Amino acid sequence: MKKTLVFKVNEKIFALTNIDEFLFFNVKCNPEQAIALREEYKGVNPGYHMNKKHWNSISTLDNINTKDLKKWIKDSFNLVAKRN
Repeated sequence: MKKTLVFKVNEKIFALTNIDEFLFFNVKCNPEQAIALREEYKGVNPGYHMNKKHWNSISTLDNINTKDLKKWIKDSFNLVAKRN
């Protein structure tokens, strides 16, 4: 059985990952940013098991710097938080 760690703000998901195999995590993005990130980074792909327009899956095996990862998580949090 796979276990998913879900991060929420205002009862809405802004990030999630498999807790047993931390191979990637999903974050919400505005559609234009989602496409731009996929084009720039090979470790950024359409959201696995999510709406591909609004979610990206970020590989933890790729060499993406921590500053970018933190920014994308924060952007996802802010995107979801402001919807309430």
